[in-house]
Amino acid sequence: MSKIAGGFLAASFLVVTGAWGQLNYATPYDFMTIAGLSGTQGYQDGTNSGAQFAQPDGLTLDASGNVYVVDNGEDTVRQMTPVGTNWVVTTIAGTPLSVSGTSGGFNDGTNGSIGFDGPTDIAIDAAGNLYVTDSNNNTVRKLTRVGTNWVSSTIAGTPNSAPYQDGTNGAALFNDPLGFAVDAKTNVYVADTFNNVIRRISPVGTNWVTTTIAGVPVQWPTYGGFQDGTNRAALFDLPSSLAVDGSGNLFVTDSGNSAIRKMTPMGTNWVTTTIAGDGTAGAVDGTNGAAEFDSDVPGSDNMEIAVDAYDHMYVTDGGNSVVRKVSPLGTNWVTTTLAGSLGSQNVATDGTGANATFAQLAGIGVNAAGRLFVSDEGAADMRAGTLVPGLTLSLIVSNKVAGVIVSWPTAVGFTVQTNSDLRTAAWGNYSGPVNTTNAVSSLTVLPAAGNVFFRLAN
Repeated sequence: MSKIAGGFLAASFLVVTGAWGQLNYATPYDFMTIAGLSGTQGYQDGTNSGAQFAQPDGLTLDASGNVYVVDNGEDTVRQMTPVGTNWVVTTIAGTPLSVSGTSGGFNDGTNGSIGFDGPTDIAIDAAGNLYVTDSNNNTVRKLTRVGTNWVSSTIAGTPNSAPYQDGTNGAALFNDPLGFAVDAKTNVYVADTFNNVIRRISPVGTNWVTTTIAGVPVQWPTYGGFQDGTNRAALFDLPSSLAVDGSGNLFVTDSGNSAIRKMTPMGTNWVTTTIAGDGTAGAVDGTNGAAEFDSDVPGSDNMEIAVDAYDHMYVTDGGNSVVRKVSPLGTNWVTTTLAGSLGSQNVATDGTGANATFAQLAGIGVNAAGRLFVSDEGAADMRAGTLVPGLTLSLIVSNKVAGVIVSWPTAVGFTVQTNSDLRTAAWGNYSGPVNTTNAVSSLTVLPAAGNVFFRLAN
């Protein structure tokens, strides 16, 4: 099912102009494989399909366009460098299991002497330092670039020690932390998944102090809860991924509840609200709690999240094999599906919108230009999603009557559809008059009662 929304038209001329910056909240993406050989697991540095991954998972981007990804199946951190139209993959930290012959490890050091055990996510700070959730070791690691080398240090947690404790450096204890994010002040926020809490690791001099900022620690296999509130009054069930925006708000994929939560700093407090999903697993686009997600496996990190400069969130919905977008619309949050096809697990195909399929989605990132990067763990490859031409809106005033022209490139081959209410799935093909000139089609919409939503569908 394609749910690619293109624009929002309201009955009022003023509403259209006032909301202009929030419109076009979902657009079709064309996904292509940029690294790895789809369907082939392994370990190999190289260019494009000459590189191989075992289980690529969390990823992050730097200001130069490099993509860093943790290869969970090989206990390594890989760097993907754009060179012209190519992508060159190198290993910057960790010794691959297929080379060492040993399963996992724990060791701080330089480059290949670093030992990880099941790393799941990676984040970057303003200085270019990398942070890795070394999940099976229950630790958080920092990678610092020194010349052409990468040097690791453990900033929080102690290997083989669980389940829960706030504290400084190694005195802090975690239970299978899966995902995290870093803010502008180098605070590291961790989804301590099997403790069902959100933790903050703050730099204090040369130390790192861990505190719990939301949730009540409940150790797996005991399930958490689903409740909005302040600080520990909020409850989570297997939170797995985090993203932070420019205002310091946190967005959490609450995987056990198949929901997206927002944590807003209020002085020294954190207020948690649910912005998408209702605690029920499913595959529904819609507004706020009407949307449904499927985290696939309880405790998995196959529901990861990234946020852009406009607070649009991009989510890998692993259980549904689709890439979703959650966008602010006034005080609401609208969820749409950008790419992927329901029920297409174990199939990986490049394409646009629903014609793109994913085997098992994992990590996701977005750059300043709006380009998406995802790791397809099931296909052992890395994919990039690029915006394709979509709907554009133009205001017109003729004889004191306000209207809007909706236009789109004919050559793309999409069908324009309309809906009066995004809380329903009542999309229908537009059958009114269309003007086509120079490979661009357009229609004119005059004021009408209520709202009209448009999308391009393939």
